[in-house]
Amino acid sequence: QVQLVESGGGLVQAGGSLRLSCAISGRTISTNAMGWFRQAPGKEREFVAAIGWRAGSTYYADSVKGRFTISRDSAKNTVYLQMNSLKPEDTAVYYCKAAESILVIYSTRGTWGQGTQVTVSS
Repeated sequence: QVQLVESGGGLVQAGGSLRLSCAISGRTISTNAMGWFRQAPGKEREFVAAIGWRAGSTYYADSVKGRFTISRDSAKNTVYLQMNSLKPEDTAVYYCKAAESILVIYSTRGTWGQGTQVTVSS
């Protein structure tokens, strides 16, 4: 069983930066891809970014491309989301997700973290 614990959320002014972390424990051998999603009030959860654990291939939503960077530290079993040039519309609960492949990251399957709130003030 894989467990995920997110951290690093908070309140930041527009134009500022935050770095989210997601620590992975449990059956990490079955985790070949990690992703970040977000859900704003009244909206559906949406894909933000994903990374292949071995090769480090990265994928981004158009809305965050050029501003957010996903990375992983294999030694620490941790994935990060560096968020720069934040906008008020980035305000949401951010969720980490683990899966056996990038394709599964985009599906409804996989393991979710509990989420961390990011609030960007204007």
